[in-house]
Amino acid sequence: MSFQDDAARIPAGSEPKERVATPPVAGNSRPTRTAALWVAVAVGLVVLVMLIVFFVQNQDMITVRFFGLQGTLALGTTLFIAAVGGGVLVALAGGARILQLRITNHRRKKAVGGPGERL
Repeated sequence: MSFQDDAARIPAGSEPKERVATPPVAGNSRPTRTAALWVAVAVGLVVLVMLIVFFVQNQDMITVRFFGLQGTLALGTTLFIAAVGGGVLVALAGGARILQLRITNHRRKKAVGGPGERL
């Protein structure tokens, strides 16, 4: 699209208004990365306190059997290990999918002649 085509689309009599830079209004600023980090640390601390409370309230010893192995462990610790194991499985599946998408994208760029390829 050329400048003339773009100018032809402006209706007659509607002159562009002059834009005046307005100073930023106090209290209307965007959050900074430092503020986001501070919020993330605060949320992390709350989660850690909740985990501590969970462990303290679930100190009953239970017998755990896994593939012929048997042992005694606190209930809270057992549930936490199970949750972390589930998280690891989800992370592995997500990582495999991301790797698959990157390989596909790399092959597509190579076939099309994307950026970074020399002639």
